Amino acid sequence: MNSEVLYRELSELDKKHFLHPTTSIKQQQENGPDFIFTHGKGVRLFDLKGRSAIDGLSSLWNVNIGHGREEMARTAYEQMKTLAYSSCFATYSHEPAIRLAAKLADIAPGNLSAVFFTSGGSESNDTAYKLARHYWILKGEPERKKIISRTKSYHGVALGATSATGLKPFRDFTGSLAPDFCYVDHFSPADLRNKIEEEGPETVAAFIAEPVQGAGGLHLGPEGYFKEIRSICDEYGILLITDEVITAFGRTGSYFGIDHYSVEPDMMCFAKGITSGYAQLGGVMLTEELHRVFIDRSEGTLLHGYTYSGHPMACTVALKNLEIVESEGLIENARKMGEEMLKGFRSIEAESGIAANARALGLMGALEFVKNKETNERFQSPLAPKVVAEAAKRGLICRSVVFDQQDTLVFAPPLIMSREEMSELHSILEDAVKAVEKTIAPAAN
Repeated sequence: MNSEVLYRELSELDKKHFLHPTTSIKQQQENGPDFIFTHGKGVRLFDLKGRSAIDGLSSLWNVNIGHGREEMARTAYEQMKTLAYSSCFATYSHEPAIRLAAKLADIAPGNLSAVFFTSGGSESNDTAYKLARHYWILKGEPERKKIISRTKSYHGVALGATSATGLKPFRDFTGSLAPDFCYVDHFSPADLRNKIEEEGPETVAAFIAEPVQGAGGLHLGPEGYFKEIRSICDEYGILLITDEVITAFGRTGSYFGIDHYSVEPDMMCFAKGITSGYAQLGGVMLTEELHRVFIDRSEGTLLHGYTYSGHPMACTVALKNLEIVESEGLIENARKMGEEMLKGFRSIEAESGIAANARALGLMGALEFVKNKETNERFQSPLAPKVVAEAAKRGLICRSVVFDQQDTLVFAPPLIMSREEMSELHSILEDAVKAVEKTIAPAAN
């Protein structure tokens, strides 16, 4: 079957049977899939029509080591041949999960030393809320149930994770949320303090924050923000949870995003880059102190767990992934290429009448669009989705964020990016921005 016929067949089957996540259902039904990918290699994805594109978002912030790594396939194959799956419930265990937990304890910030494995980020965040609340039950303070999160935050789409997400459209989607979640301004320690006082410190279990807000528009905390947050949590005896689902394992030019702020969390959620997308895996880490409370005060069974918690193949893939990240110097490369990415974004910003507010930390970057750079006035109809479409035509995949009156492009290319590939990304993006700017030139002046 030739590729054109196959494309038409798959497109129709897609529209009829495949309910896509985080997708416009009407657009899917009208147009079918924009790309039907067949394979990936390095920083590029290839589709049935023979097109290639730089994966400027590492697909979903996760393909850190790039596509098509044969050593990852061999690692998975060898593990599946010997032990594809076994339960970690009760007292059952296996070497891949044990080795990975020990490796994570070795590289994690602060005193994080115990790991609960999940299948992904949403499960990791839901697990953190449950473990935090159970911790306070064990401590004799069962009224500490409330989880405080930030506006513009994204913590996943499971029920608890949705309830913690600060982006209101995600919460509105279901119309029914889990109780005991509160929200504060994403940049204001004072707002956190006020919310704690308003709710009553004795009712608050934990505060959760992403070191860099990713899906919410790529926002970097102000100078001193996380140190002040840590101080407030300590003052009121509240657990600090960092959501490192996007920011961990080299993405920000450090092993973990919170490393940039010299702050140690009580719990840390992770997923995505732990396997670079080659297998489904996530988890939550606890400090030695929290772990000791669970050991000393628990009676009976810890009644929380997923079928694939500690999946042996996924854990083996994660260990190989971390080996590659370290042996190939990808954390340092993310730092250097992140500087190059930001330099290119700032150049586009300087030359464009509509691009503004370029920012990055490692290989997480963003560029916004404004009608007036002096007043930060926005366009009535966001431009970022139009730039995404123009970039895709030219061979670059990126993402737009238009929640909460934002008009932002976000990027997170693989950590293996070379200078030449980064230059190509900039060139395509510059052309895409110019193409959109031409269509709104009268409005921009």
